[in-house]
Amino acid sequence: MATLKDRLQGDLTTAMKSRDELRTATLRMALTAVRTEEVSGKTARELDDAEVMSVLTRESKKRREAAEAFDQGGRPQQAERERAEGEVLAQYLPAQLSEDEVRDLVAAAIAVTGAEGPRAMGAVMKVVSPQTAGRAEGGRVAAEVRRQLGA
Repeated sequence: MATLKDRLQGDLTTAMKSRDELRTATLRMALTAVRTEEVSGKTARELDDAEVMSVLTRESKKRREAAEAFDQGGRPQQAERERAEGEVLAQYLPAQLSEDEVRDLVAAAIAVTGAEGPRAMGAVMKVVSPQTAGRAEGGRVAAEVRRQLGA
């Protein structure tokens, strides 16, 4: 079975052959980020699919933040390019949870932990984080936990 990294590499080759400039540049950037992660630390190692997924999630978040910054800076063409790169990366990430799904997961975690008040946020996040990993941004989840706990 092919790994996610193999799939990225194969898709890069296909994009290069079809002269798809956006896809080629985006996949090169993603693979570079994966390779950088592999050689960071004391010893080089091969990333597993979950680690590659977290690298892609981080890169996707960078694209979103850059697009917002370009929009605020009055540079719509660069913002559009960042969004397009984010869409290419999104094809390799699990489907994102909707606001309703995040709200329901947080409510269930609060019920399970019996948490009350803002001091219980850590306990709730400990339960919710594994369920939302890679499918919802941590900041979005934390904001919903804060809202439901009345923090």
